[in-house]
Amino acid sequence: MAIREDHHRFREIIKGKVKEDLRKYVSQGEMIGKRENEFVKIPLPRIDIPNFRYGAKQQGGVGQGEGKPGQDVGEPGEGGQGQAGEAPGEHLLEVELSMEELADILGEKLELPRIEPKGAKNIESMKTKFTGLAPVGPEGLRHFKSSYKRALKRLVGAGAYNPEEPVVLPIRRDMQYKSFKKVVQPQTQAVVIYMMDVSGSMGDEQKEIVRLESFWINTWLKKHYKGLETRFIIHDAAAKEVDEDTFFRTSESGGTLISSAYKLCQQIIETDYPVNEWNIYPFHFSDGDNWSGEDTRLCVKMLQEFFMPNCNVFSYGQVESKYGSGQFLKDLQKEFGEDERITLSQIENRDKILDSIKDFLGKGR
Repeated sequence: MAIREDHHRFREIIKGKVKEDLRKYVSQGEMIGKRENEFVKIPLPRIDIPNFRYGAKQQGGVGQGEGKPGQDVGEPGEGGQGQAGEAPGEHLLEVELSMEELADILGEKLELPRIEPKGAKNIESMKTKFTGLAPVGPEGLRHFKSSYKRALKRLVGAGAYNPEEPVVLPIRRDMQYKSFKKVVQPQTQAVVIYMMDVSGSMGDEQKEIVRLESFWINTWLKKHYKGLETRFIIHDAAAKEVDEDTFFRTSESGGTLISSAYKLCQQIIETDYPVNEWNIYPFHFSDGDNWSGEDTRLCVKMLQEFFMPNCNVFSYGQVESKYGSGQFLKDLQKEFGEDERITLSQIENRDKILDSIKDFLGKGR
């Protein structure tokens, strides 16, 4: 019991440290590279407990010898060689946290509301629930402990129990079986469709920001939807669906037609994700350049007529680039204002990722 309590306290200390430094962990990519199934390895500073070191005999005791109060006595042994460095040493300890624990930390830090899936998008499934014990049932559901206790009570009550020969044989009327019933359980399904501009103005740093942000978005959504599906679309002047690795590594050049990504996204939804059965989360990341005002007007029309009525929320994140104009975000802000069916976020640099996540997930939709 004491070991379990110590382990629980240790876990709470770790989660508290991660929560305290969450902005640092969100803006760095090393943690994402250490994913193993549903766990992530997180490097934490380790503090070594100080202790006394004693020299050889006849060399004086602790606190003896020449010196002034407060003078550093240094470490025993020979002096080091070479020039002294200016950076402090750091001892790191890698600890494992589950994705659900990370989601809890993120939710507490950003005070995120729980997501409430749309009621119309719930699929009902049947689940077996054990409700108690019954005197009849299949042998595979016999409850040994309860049957034994009833047999023991019967023998003791009848004066037939012999402590010298403690043999207890349940008979038919002693038998107890687990009873169950079928219950209807709502099961929600969700898909996240990531779209990203990969034209020449979206450099490696912009893609890394998208990669980090999408990891934390997925972490939070997986807490609310078991079996979350993800799809990936890249676009410049044309759009195509790719796998996750290609999504974050592809670089293109040329013009940008944002509507090409929206058209492909709509096609994927209509083909694979009936809107009355799925919770749908499209995320689009770009530096804000679009080929023409006419294409922007087409995007606005698609948002109004398809995405906003059929998706939980449509999210657009604009990653700042010295080559991008940023006009698309301004056009969406002007068109949609405070409409809660669309979330707009400006991501100036890595330090703003946490704020952007709050923008995207803070509505609980």
